[in-house]
Amino acid sequence: MIRVLIADDQPLIRAGLRGILDLEDDLSVVGEAVSGRDAVRLARAHTPDVVLMDIRMPDLDGIEATAEICRDPLLSGVHVLVLTTFETDEHVVAALRAGASGFLGKGAEPEAIIDAVHVVARGDALLSPLATRTLIERFLGERVAVPTDATAGPAELGSPGALGAGVEGLTEREREVLMLVGEGLSNDEIAVGLFISPHTVKTHVNRAMMKLDAHDRAQLVVIAYESGLLPRR
Repeated sequence: MIRVLIADDQPLIRAGLRGILDLEDDLSVVGEAVSGRDAVRLARAHTPDVVLMDIRMPDLDGIEATAEICRDPLLSGVHVLVLTTFETDEHVVAALRAGASGFLGKGAEPEAIIDAVHVVARGDALLSPLATRTLIERFLGERVAVPTDATAGPAELGSPGALGAGVEGLTEREREVLMLVGEGLSNDEIAVGLFISPHTVKTHVNRAMMKLDAHDRAQLVVIAYESGLLPRR
């Protein structure tokens, strides 16, 4: 059973989402949050598999709430699916950087929402790594550069080195795998290219995610691109 927390400040939206999810035998709504702060509290109380997170909410917006959930080690199994009417590049990139595993517009069909919950629940990113890279390139553009100060603190959205400061802690092989993940290659494709087993690739990916505090492959793409490992096109 996939346990879902709905976070949206509009009662009608929450009711609609619950109605869609309750029709599925393998989905269970464990709570409804009316604000970002409420979403963080309920995530800690129920540890759902997926949080359907709105962006614009009172008290704490959805992106900040996503970041707080994703950096909590006790919530490492919680995946956030951002569901919003604000489908802009800025919001998509901010959600991915905060640790969201996917992004879906509120205008999506019920079947698409159900499928998205299943995708995110099994630990996959709803946006493909290649699509994520294209999005980052389009939004960040010339503002992305190789960070020169490894001791610099966290940067603001769109500024250089916001997520890439830890890549120097990776082994040479882990950096190589990270670059290929950023190019949109699957584990099997990386294994063929590097003449290693898919299991070994998975191990390198998992170690890179742990060292870089990345929540999923989509966030690895953000890190690979912002760190300068991937050249601008």
